[in-house]
Amino acid sequence: MNQEAAELPRTTRHFSVQLSPTPRGARLARLLATEQLRSWGLPLDPARQIVAELSANAAAHGRVPGRDFRLALYAAPDTLRIEVTDTRPERLPTPQLPSPEAESGRGLLLVEALAHRWGVTEDRFPRKTVWAELSLTPPEPVPLRSGATGAFPQKT
Repeated sequence: MNQEAAELPRTTRHFSVQLSPTPRGARLARLLATEQLRSWGLPLDPARQIVAELSANAAAHGRVPGRDFRLALYAAPDTLRIEVTDTRPERLPTPQLPSPEAESGRGLLLVEALAHRWGVTEDRFPRKTVWAELSLTPPEPVPLRSGATGAFPQKT
């Protein structure tokens, strides 16, 4: 008999919901994603900010009357994938620098800054999926400098 511990199967958890392409639907996407991440024991941020941005974009730019958008979360052991699918495949997202006075237009720049990877997949007509991936592996700890005794200097 083999004495080595058997490796546990790598599982992927999945959550998916269809929502109306409205500001209310985008808000509900963020709230539902937050609760799902919490139930899986995963960090809430920056995932909920990414869900908020992608869902708001689906409601604002991917809206087609009578057609919903879909939020999907896939949690593998080392990656969280966020997908938002809408029915406007002709409107592909591209990050752009807005003018300093602009009140909107920074969503994809935030996604680009927060996600480890992101992109767009053209699905069967009439759909596109904007996705972002976050690494779930914790960062390497930063070693203390030699001779350091703590975060605050000691008075002598």
